[in-house]
Amino acid sequence: MFVRGDICDGPLVEQLLAGHGVRAIVHFAAESHVDRSIHGPEDFIRTNVVGTFRLLHAARSHWESLPSGARDAFRFVHVSTDEVYGSLAPGDAPFREDRAYEPNSPYSASKAASDHLVRAYHHTYGLPVITTNCSNNYGPLQFPEKLIPLCIHHALAGRPLPIYGDGRQVRDWLYVKDHTAAIRRVLEAGTPGETYNIGGWNEQPNLEVVHALCRLLDAERPRPDGRGYAEQITFVKDRPGHDRRYAVDAAKIARLLGWRPAETFETGLRKTVHWYLDNQDWVADITSGGYRDWIARQYGP
Repeated sequence: MFVRGDICDGPLVEQLLAGHGVRAIVHFAAESHVDRSIHGPEDFIRTNVVGTFRLLHAARSHWESLPSGARDAFRFVHVSTDEVYGSLAPGDAPFREDRAYEPNSPYSASKAASDHLVRAYHHTYGLPVITTNCSNNYGPLQFPEKLIPLCIHHALAGRPLPIYGDGRQVRDWLYVKDHTAAIRRVLEAGTPGETYNIGGWNEQPNLEVVHALCRLLDAERPRPDGRGYAEQITFVKDRPGHDRRYAVDAAKIARLLGWRPAETFETGLRKTVHWYLDNQDWVADITSGGYRDWIARQYGP
């Protein structure tokens, strides 16, 4: 059953938990784009901090009302980001779960705050929470404001492919179906109170990601003029406080829960490009006038 509502609507959340015998909560709800958080940080505080608090408050009441067997089995999985850890230098070891938090954007700060609230509800009230911190997701159905779908959309439309700064910012890329498989495994076998990093073991600079996209598009959907899509790459002013590198050490979840990503970056990127090429009607439907205005504000001169 799908219910459209606001995570900050405490009474609605409490009603849903009480009325449907909920045995687990997987908390994905978040404002999630750094660029948007720079222009409108208040929405991120409301959803990511206040919304998480309201959900935790309702979850605690629901959990405490359960009979003992159901209470022991209940889980609250909080889905977070590697960005709470800050930025890495080129030679630094990847983020481990015990790394100190150093968020550098309103987005990552709001997610760090939500992580701390989740931890507090476990240590103060005993709520059986588990936190996951994932790296950059990509794959089908991703809104084309993120790098990969944005560049596919712009390439096919003959528009510039905007790259921040020098394009050498490094991210660990995680195919979305690998991420959901990891979350299912955490929900099934994760230990309450623990944190698990979920990464793709696929560090790539943004510029190399876009060049790889261009090569795939050159092969799968060549430009009518026969030229390469890489000619559309355009460097734009870097965003404020842009973290240079994220990399996730996912050894803990591999060792303790037996999860590893099934996709390499090459196989996942190919599947992603094929999906967007096969679903251009979906892309056209969601790239509204508001989306075009945001693109102009974000990447315009």
